[in-house]
Amino acid sequence: MEKTATINVRVDPEVKRSAEAILKRIGLPISTAIDIYLNKIIMTGGIPFALTTPMSPPELNMDLMTEEELAAKLMNGYEDGMNGRVFDAHEALSQLRKKYE
Repeated sequence: MEKTATINVRVDPEVKRSAEAILKRIGLPISTAIDIYLNKIIMTGGIPFALTTPMSPPELNMDLMTEEELAAKLMNGYEDGMNGRVFDAHEALSQLRKKYE
């Protein structure tokens, strides 16, 4: 099939760079990746993956907090930082993963 249609899309430059870097490592031009995606939409009759929101624990989901609860959590974090109660970022992320996986 001859490829003559054009799609012009605006995307975040960093997203494009990151995706292109990954595709380059596997030897796939971005135009081919987009063609694969569009064909997959046709084959599945929709978006070929689940569209869901990330599940975060309610106590970490600011959309479920009142303004007062959010302000209190932010103030607690600020006070912890000012008083030296801090963790190395890698250690903190590791602890969060253990707690919420």
